[in-house]
Amino acid sequence: MGQGKKVANNVVMLYIMNITQLILPLITLPYLTRVLSVPAYGVVSYTKNVMIYITLIIEFGFLLSGTREVAEANSKEKIERILGNVIFAKLILAIISFVILIIMIFCIKILKRYFLFTILMFIPQFLSIFLFDFFFRGIEKMQIITIRFLIMRGIATILTFFVIKSDSDLLYIPMLDIIGTFFAMIWILFEFKKLNIKIKFSSLREVLHTLRISFTYFVSSITTTAFSAFNTIIVGVLMAPKKVAYWTLLMSLVIGVQQLYSPISDGIYPRMIKTKSIGLFKKILLFFSPFLVLGCAFTYLFAKYIVLIIAGYKYLSMYTLLQLAVPLLFVSFYSILCGWPLLGSIGKVKETTFTTIIAAFSQVIGVIILVCFHIFNLYSLVILRIITESILALTRIRYFVRFRDEYNK
Repeated sequence: MGQGKKVANNVVMLYIMNITQLILPLITLPYLTRVLSVPAYGVVSYTKNVMIYITLIIEFGFLLSGTREVAEANSKEKIERILGNVIFAKLILAIISFVILIIMIFCIKILKRYFLFTILMFIPQFLSIFLFDFFFRGIEKMQIITIRFLIMRGIATILTFFVIKSDSDLLYIPMLDIIGTFFAMIWILFEFKKLNIKIKFSSLREVLHTLRISFTYFVSSITTTAFSAFNTIIVGVLMAPKKVAYWTLLMSLVIGVQQLYSPISDGIYPRMIKTKSIGLFKKILLFFSPFLVLGCAFTYLFAKYIVLIIAGYKYLSMYTLLQLAVPLLFVSFYSILCGWPLLGSIGKVKETTFTTIIAAFSQVIGVIILVCFHIFNLYSLVILRIITESILALTRIRYFVRFRDEYNK
């Protein structure tokens, strides 16, 4: 398969997954916002945002560093050792993340009140260790990742309509995720057998070396969450469950749109590592930018109907928040693509990470200022997000200009 066809196949497969990733929550979200009370939905969304942090600790940047190692590996034996090192490292990180979760539960009232629910929400994050997304991305078999996701999320989505009927059924939500993830694990085991891949565990020293390599990627990933999960955590601490529900719904819509950008980024990342072709990157930008402008205009004009259709009348008053967030949808497209696919492909890991640190630091300082001056509300938080996302995009473009001679070599 030629370079262009392989990239196109990767992008298409990841688009199928990400569109499904967008559609499935949009199917269940209107259902959940109607059968659950606003505070109960706020609990579900808040806990899911906490799990973003937990997942980031367990993943530790391996989706990027592991993908790179597998893509650059020159033998099957080396790939098998990479798999073993990453699995061992993730198991260590899972123990650490569980301890952190227990501490959070006893420090945050909304989690302490729903202790069992929070613990059950952790289990799918632990099981995700055995899904090996970084491996399949590294060998550019994106269709396996797509099928795995369809199995995992499809099962949980279908069962939601049969099982979740009211606030009393909250515990079934993580249990459905556990069931879906378990079936996805079985599928992945069959794929490993087809590829004749075995996991080979190395020494603890190599595992620690793997963690050290991935640390920079982890810093980049964890600081990026300051734009979403960090804000949600603060909203949950300072505001009532109803406001938490509004904010988490808004972020669900924003993240849903950003998920449409991820297949482009993830699809060209392995190919950019190998070719460092700035021409390929430019073609991607030129092709998708008109769709971006049209999508942003549509969201602004029909925000009220989008909220009404997705969440119902209980959430209608928050449509102005969605309108305010449109510039965020626009800027984040360029901040995402100018990150790992552009700078990461020429080995500018520290620079890419530094841009996220600068933006995340700006976000944290901004939140502190909003709280200190008593102007912390959902609208000011959206404006702050737009500013910090712009900082992220501009600093990455600056680095691209600085290192533009390193492409096409």
